[in-house]
Amino acid sequence: MYAVIKTGGKQYKVSSGDTITVEKLLGEVGDKIDLEDVLMVGGDSEPKIGSPKIKGAKVTGTIVSQGKAKKITILKFKRRKGYRRKQGHRQQQTKIKIDEILL
Repeated sequence: MYAVIKTGGKQYKVSSGDTITVEKLLGEVGDKIDLEDVLMVGGDSEPKIGSPKIKGAKVTGTIVSQGKAKKITILKFKRRKGYRRKQGHRQQQTKIKIDEILL
């Protein structure tokens, strides 16, 4: 069975036992977390599609780690004007191991 969930403004297709990296969620390492924005559930039988969410459905998981993503560099430049700006950014992220999908 698989589900399509929404968190942090993005959508993820998950199954039981998967590990996903999402934008930072509150909680400590080892905490259980419920993701209740389930958009679709599929598997052996016909898929269930929400409008926009499936009522009563949730995906439970465990927080594996909290950390930062790889650094990205933002560079602004205008030729012949002496204008250069360099900035870096590291996004906070959470790694989650999916335990089960409940309907």
